[in-house]
Amino acid sequence: MAKNKYYVVWQGVEPGIYDSWTDCQQQIKGYPGARYKGFKSKGEAEEAFTQSYDEFISDVKKGPGAKPVSLEQYSDDIVWDSIAVDAACSGNPGVMEYQGVDTKTGMRLFHKKFDKGTNNIGEFLALVHGLAQLKKEERTIPIYTDSKIAMNWVKRKHCGSKLKRSPSTKLLFELVHRAEQWLKSNTYENKILKWETKLWGEIPADFGRK
Repeated sequence: MAKNKYYVVWQGVEPGIYDSWTDCQQQIKGYPGARYKGFKSKGEAEEAFTQSYDEFISDVKKGPGAKPVSLEQYSDDIVWDSIAVDAACSGNPGVMEYQGVDTKTGMRLFHKKFDKGTNNIGEFLALVHGLAQLKKEERTIPIYTDSKIAMNWVKRKHCGSKLKRSPSTKLLFELVHRAEQWLKSNTYENKILKWETKLWGEIPADFGRK
């Protein structure tokens, strides 16, 4: 299936038509009740923008399994006083980075980048980084992740990656070891929550590489 090339933002920081997911995300991230949708062509996007969101969605989003494009109906289910974490990897393994953001505002709270890693390691490290930072700040708010694997590794207090150790991954594995040791020697009250991507769209910490 072809990827969307244009995005209509009916309700966001600045409504309009955007030709990249990154630009669209800047308008909707942390914006309560944001309304948006992707399209394959500029013509489709322009036509949709001339209509109201409700009229357009009522025509194209029918039947079971239709994916919502707004958080509005789920806003009561999301704990907005929280942080969200995510990782991205160019190749797997490849250049990897992770970050944590304020779930509501999208403001970046921390960010790390490595020359070589995997997405799962990044998700794991992002969670532990978030837990350690919140403990230091004496905050008990929850953390959202979209990775079940990372949640399981944190629960087990062990990174289960099969990535081979090498000179290029030395720093990465040093941080992994520190993360595992932190989990074994610390307790925390923060809940780790699963971000429901299928319902809510991309996690606020997503790097926007669509």
